[in-house]
Amino acid sequence: MTDSITEQRLVGGPRPDLDLTQAEWQSSTQGVGGVQIAFVEGYIAMRNRRSPELPALIFTPAEWRAFVLDAREGEFDLT
Repeated sequence: MTDSITEQRLVGGPRPDLDLTQAEWQSSTQGVGGVQIAFVEGYIAMRNRRSPELPALIFTPAEWRAFVLDAREGEFDLT
C-alpha cells in the first residue's frame, strides 16, 4: 500500500515533501504491535501496520527521539 504526499502529517509542523511509495517499512523485531516505521530523507515515518492506507505520521529526528524516550518511560501506557 502507498501513502500519498498529501496524506502525510508532520507532528508539530508543516508537511515535508516526502514520497513514501518506495519506503522500506519495518516492524518490531518481536513481531508484536501494529506500528511500522520507515526512515525517509532524514525523517521518520510511522504508520499502522494493519491499515497501511491510512496517513503516516512524520517525525523529525528530535521528535522521534522524544517519542521513543517517553514510550520507554511508560508515558503512553494506557493500562
